Amino acid sequence: MSTWAAPTTPSPVEGVVAVPGSKSASNRALILAALADGPCRISGLLDARDTRLMADGLRQLGVEINVLGNDGIGNIEVAVTPHFLQGPAVIDVGLAGTVMRFLPPLAALAHGEITFDGDAHARKRPMATVIESLKDLGVSIIDRGTGRLPFTVQGAGEVTGGEVIVDASKSSQFISGLLLSSPRFNAGVTIHHVGPSLPSMPHIDMTIAMLADHGVRVRRDGETIWHVDPQEIRALDRMIEPDLSNAAPFHAAALVTGGSVTVQDWPHLTTQPGDLLRDIWTAMGADVCIGPDGLTVTGTGVIRGVNLDLSQAGEVAPTIAAVAALAESPSTLRGIAHLRGHETDRLAALTAEINGLGGDVEEIDDGLVIRPRPLHGGLFRTYDDHRMATAGAVIGLVVPGVEVEDISATSKTLPDFPAMWSRMLTGSAIA
Repeated sequence: MSTWAAPTTPSPVEGVVAVPGSKSASNRALILAALADGPCRISGLLDARDTRLMADGLRQLGVEINVLGNDGIGNIEVAVTPHFLQGPAVIDVGLAGTVMRFLPPLAALAHGEITFDGDAHARKRPMATVIESLKDLGVSIIDRGTGRLPFTVQGAGEVTGGEVIVDASKSSQFISGLLLSSPRFNAGVTIHHVGPSLPSMPHIDMTIAMLADHGVRVRRDGETIWHVDPQEIRALDRMIEPDLSNAAPFHAAALVTGGSVTVQDWPHLTTQPGDLLRDIWTAMGADVCIGPDGLTVTGTGVIRGVNLDLSQAGEVAPTIAAVAALAESPSTLRGIAHLRGHETDRLAALTAEINGLGGDVEEIDDGLVIRPRPLHGGLFRTYDDHRMATAGAVIGLVVPGVEVEDISATSKTLPDFPAMWSRMLTGSAIA
């Protein structure tokens, strides 16, 4: 497999970056538009592997999705026209958690057999909660009893719905996937979460807010019960926010080089977990300022170690770990045990790859302890994981000789990361 020589910069990075749309919001928007009571237009929709897989899956079920144009930074505008949902279909989920967990509840509303499968590692990701919860709601599913892909939804054109008990402690996507399609269930849904605390609650908040945009009210009882009545999902036109989690490596570049990077169009009010980066970068020693141009992070020449609970923003943990490995004091990243079930086991992967460059990372029950040591060049493996690839790029900025394996993994959510990275380093990062 080819490697990418991570660029090393001898001077502080100064740049302005436009990151493409939120993958999380894009795939939620596609699901809601496919179930709406009329055509919808989505602008700023991320055009990357995960969103293409979602769109292709919906098209296989009969939804019409037409591309109207692109904005030159990795986003497209699409017109979505709902149609009668039907199979048979074989849907490739790739390695996308949102596709493998959001599409099956929608597929249950179709007529016919819909089979779900994906990349080799996708077959290792936990899916039992999706399979068993749909069975409890009256959906017929053929599976191998492993709680993994592949499996087949035998769509009957409707879902009975009702009350369901789930353990979503491994991923908040289990809750969001049910909520998104539940207004079309005959009896709606009441979801009871049991088990350890939920990770990434902001993603559930995003789902609830986007449903509300379509006129669907989700009633909550504390942090563990959600109820949706059966109802129409109103059509609307929507603009997708920039993906704040994908801003993390660009801001990290400012922190580790003592430079300054502005990410454009940072929203002042958002449900995206990536907005927590503002406080995280401040805690790590950066100056952070949000203004009309976006969010600017300026390195001060000091990188402080941190003790962070990242349970609500686990997706930024690989970038934080990369910065922590270059800090002046140790860090502990907690609340991220669920990252073992992501694109790869991110805790094991980060430990192996940072230590392979001379670092000192220890895996603990719910996170990582990172003790900074001088790092050296070498191979940084990515495990087909986009966030591992960008973490390697961050370290490579100040550690000569880092070779990132398969930088193309970044295409999952950043369509042209190497070119964006290069433009940032030359001070011409506006796409």
